[in-house]
Amino acid sequence: MKPSLPKGTRDFTPQQTLRRQYIFQTIQKVFVKYGFQPIETPAMESLSTLTGKYGEEGDQLLFKVLNNGDFLSKANAQALEARDSAALVSSISKRGLRYDLTVPFARFVVMNQNDLTFPFKRYQIQPVWRADRPQKGRYQEFYQCDVDVVGSDSLLFEAELTQIYDEVFTALQLPVVVKLNNRKILAGMAEAAGIGDRFVEMTMAIDKLDKIGVEGVKKELSSRGIDEQATEKIEQVLAVKELSELSAFFADSETGQKGIEELKTVFDLLSDVQLNNQMQFDVTLARGLNYYTGCIFEVKVDTAAHPDIVMGSIGGGGRYDDLTGVFGMKDMSGVGVSFGAERIYDVLEELNLYPETVAQNLKVVILTFDKVTFRYGFKILQQLRTAGIAAELYPEPTKMKKQMKYANGRDVPYTIVIGSQEMESGELSLKHMKSGEQEKLNIESIVDRLS
Repeated sequence: MKPSLPKGTRDFTPQQTLRRQYIFQTIQKVFVKYGFQPIETPAMESLSTLTGKYGEEGDQLLFKVLNNGDFLSKANAQALEARDSAALVSSISKRGLRYDLTVPFARFVVMNQNDLTFPFKRYQIQPVWRADRPQKGRYQEFYQCDVDVVGSDSLLFEAELTQIYDEVFTALQLPVVVKLNNRKILAGMAEAAGIGDRFVEMTMAIDKLDKIGVEGVKKELSSRGIDEQATEKIEQVLAVKELSELSAFFADSETGQKGIEELKTVFDLLSDVQLNNQMQFDVTLARGLNYYTGCIFEVKVDTAAHPDIVMGSIGGGGRYDDLTGVFGMKDMSGVGVSFGAERIYDVLEELNLYPETVAQNLKVVILTFDKVTFRYGFKILQQLRTAGIAAELYPEPTKMKKQMKYANGRDVPYTIVIGSQEMESGELSLKHMKSGEQEKLNIESIVDRLS
């Protein structure tokens, strides 16, 4: 049988894995700097934990896990007979792969609330799964790098999360635009249009703006039964570019005014901060997940710096006031953002932004000519590793051409060649592979050079 991968998943070579670790370590370093602590949650959650948290479309993209053993023995016979998969699933599947890290985090907070210090600041770097149609930058298995704080309404954290985005992408040398909006502003838009009770349907349509354009959004709203007058009002608000211009539209919406004030506070806090990337208000930003209630974020590659990059958002998040409430813990506000590691990886690769040293996890390979020098090389290997230098000894004293081919294939920066003369004198031949320069040094000097 010819081996294959499940749709929407990928293998990663050693070089690719090292590049991914570079991204994760860069992100993690900034998370820790801002006082966040690591947690981990299981790959599987109860379906009751996951369903109903991501909206109708999100529920459809959940991977369900069949019950153990003879899962059909307790299946809903009527649903099975009618081939009604929606009715059948609850009787044959109790678990699902996590769709994101935020809902499992909310569940974690509720279950561990007595052991946590609030505000609780956590980061989490783990894979998630979505039964989405695979395409460029979109996979069915992918890593998220999340950072959240729960137990405080302070808008300080919205400002900090913006700084975290700025610092990470500055470290990765990838110029981005950090977009901000507020779900209360979107709620005010719905109220101004006279469709306050259709808020979720409106945001689901607006969330597709990048893909289908204004006319597509209008058609989507119309298909959901929203009349032309309301649609025109929504279109007017979506055309606003400056936060200061919104107040006129929200004269009768306390919620909308509250959203404006919250964003003004965030922008005011950040006015004292030197950011390296663009930060801008974007009234069209909706974020499709239903649990967001306040400020929302989205990050995209700065097309002014890289006009040829075609990629969706590479980060996003927002404030959620009621997420833990569904698990029985009321009045626990939280805010968080996520980094789309897979898309960031693809963009850095396309732009060739990985430092050359990222793939060079092995520092030196020792090459020998015969059994005697091989035995001596093994002693040298221990000295190098004791000094904390990543080193290898080629496993047999075969033809030098074959050994050099291995060293080149590992993209190793240095080799040490040991012949009988080097062994007797203790002066070993250290070769810099890229320049071809070679010099004779004792092992102490080599350790100093490579450390």
